[in-house]
Amino acid sequence: MTELKTTVSEENTLSVKGYRLTKFVGEGAYAKVYLSEFTGKDDSKVTLACKIIETSKAPKDFVIKFLPREIEVLIRLNHPHLIHVHSIFQRKTKYYIFMRYGENGDLLGYILKNGCVSENQSRVWLRQLALGLQYLHELEIVHRDIKCENILLTANFNVKLSDFGFSRFCVDEEDEPILSETYCGSMSYAAPEILRGKPYQPKPTDLWSIGIVLFVMLNKSMPFDDTRMKKLYDQQMGKKYRFRSKVASVISLECKFVVKHLLEPDPGLRHTATQVLGSDWVAMDSRLTTLNAVEAAALQKAKEERKKLSDSHRVPPKRQGDILERDHKETNRVSEMIKSLANLTAKQNTRTD
Repeated sequence: MTELKTTVSEENTLSVKGYRLTKFVGEGAYAKVYLSEFTGKDDSKVTLACKIIETSKAPKDFVIKFLPREIEVLIRLNHPHLIHVHSIFQRKTKYYIFMRYGENGDLLGYILKNGCVSENQSRVWLRQLALGLQYLHELEIVHRDIKCENILLTANFNVKLSDFGFSRFCVDEEDEPILSETYCGSMSYAAPEILRGKPYQPKPTDLWSIGIVLFVMLNKSMPFDDTRMKKLYDQQMGKKYRFRSKVASVISLECKFVVKHLLEPDPGLRHTATQVLGSDWVAMDSRLTTLNAVEAAALQKAKEERKKLSDSHRVPPKRQGDILERDHKETNRVSEMIKSLANLTAKQNTRTD
């Protein structure tokens, strides 16, 4: 088990806010993830995941570009099929992101343990992912790292898309579209236009990735050979994927149609999230053809937010403080985070340049 190296004052900061780290879960290049417990003012307790990012160990590009984007996106999200952020705050060079804990692990772990996902269950989960993407894309946000490992399962076995480390807005301050140039995410889930290494429209790449997720759920294997990039690209462009015979014989034509249009190598012809939600495959379960109250409210809120997005998502920084606590104005928290990251980067430049 990895221990958290915190000072007494840092532990006190967490405690005052109601948080206690309980167990190490895993780590990436610049972050560690812990289970944590939050105690509310009424003494109620909830288990959360806590992602701790140590900016002093991260490259400047991450600190000044990707981390601000991730936090700016996270504080804007409020959708039942996207990970819910409880709070975000900063302590010196560390950023603490407390979020909903996936009680049943991630989708990859589920598939490895239980095998292929039935078509009926795949339909439910893909619809939830498509609703999450429809909401994100309405806000002009792209995820850019959708894969089975980033899809969490709740206690009730609903899915939540997580890990927004590569996410970004896809319009600029003038509301003009921005092409992506970064090679993002995992090669196995990357659309062919990403592999070409040229600027690309980012929204269709999210749809390609959920097409890969759908194929993996149904088939318990990747659709393309990803051992070499050129071979992967050639297979993608040639639509050379095949379901295993025992799977192909039982899944519906409507399901295969959705897979076909998500794994369409031409991004201009690839289906959108709205087209997936309106597909005959989703309609095969009449319960899935209408939004529940929470889903409908989230989409409506996104449409309203979209109207003012270009005016509100670039606010000049004012002061340092907590970045996100759900009782405060969230836009100011973005400003505080950007200023804090700029200050940290300036100090690191002074030490290293």
